[in-house]
Amino acid sequence: MVAGERQRRVTITDVAEHARVSTTAVSKVLQNAYGVSEAMREKVRAAIDELGYRPHNAARAMRGRTFTIGVLLPHIRNPFFADILDGLTGEISVSGYQAIMVQSGGNDPEAERRASDALVDRQVDGVFWVAPVCPREQLEKLAKDIPLVVLGRHDRSALYDCVLDDDEVGAQLMVEHLIALGHRRIAHITQKDAVGHRSAALLHTIRATTYERVMTEHGLSDHIAIAATAYTEEGGYEGTRELLARDPRPTAVFAGADQAAFGALAAVHEAGLNVPGDISVAGYDNARMAGLAHVALTSVDQDGAIMGQTAGRLLLERIAGRTVAVRFSVTPTLVSRRSTAPPEGP
Repeated sequence: MVAGERQRRVTITDVAEHARVSTTAVSKVLQNAYGVSEAMREKVRAAIDELGYRPHNAARAMRGRTFTIGVLLPHIRNPFFADILDGLTGEISVSGYQAIMVQSGGNDPEAERRASDALVDRQVDGVFWVAPVCPREQLEKLAKDIPLVVLGRHDRSALYDCVLDDDEVGAQLMVEHLIALGHRRIAHITQKDAVGHRSAALLHTIRATTYERVMTEHGLSDHIAIAATAYTEEGGYEGTRELLARDPRPTAVFAGADQAAFGALAAVHEAGLNVPGDISVAGYDNARMAGLAHVALTSVDQDGAIMGQTAGRLLLERIAGRTVAVRFSVTPTLVSRRSTAPPEGP
């Protein structure tokens, strides 16, 4: 090669010839178009890998797409979100898409609106929104302008897709696990509702409501104790301190998210108490950190990687033209570790 000469860029035509298919077929695979057979996808992807083809995003954007997907997260500190993003990016990257992540403001609907507007202004091709707290009307307004997949909401809409966990089943599994161990004074840490907005479709509402229902069904309504803070380490820490100050104090704390449970563990240890000897602590999400040997947190697994992967697939289908709404639900399972055990003493 002459010095300074640039190697010719592999084109979509080269891929088509190598795979012995049409350029239209290659284009459909790159766009993850709805209805393309798995055999065709494998054939084209093999050719792409062998030739080292890299789509020219700038040129594609000029034809109407930016090949970017906007991701809205309440915040970036929750380790469970990393599992979701791993699944999402693994799914969309095959089609040449990149994710642009924005924090949506946690529990502030107005901040959520500004964040979603920012992504639309950047001309992303679709939006993946994790655990929004805004009214459904706001989500539907966005979905009229851009393909949208929502994770963690239980409301239904014909305008966007939903990926969710069966939070009622998951919360029931955890409360009944603690009751089966012999606990009666079981407390719960939930997320505080946004100002002026309480919805039965929000996952924290479902988990808290299920906790109350199961306690009542087992004749333990007098022991119901809820601390409404936040699904953060700080929220779990403050909520547990509040619960420990009650008389009698709980023998078990069920936090509605692993991140809050991590804060609960810190509060228990700071109080000079032992987990699980004095107090059992449990979470929800089964983030990877929960399985570390020095944490060993009992949790509800909802397979964040599968949820993210499914959300990515659904969003690419939406971008490709599908308009019929899809609702995908995972079935949670209980993962018991050393942070929960039968209570000691009265």
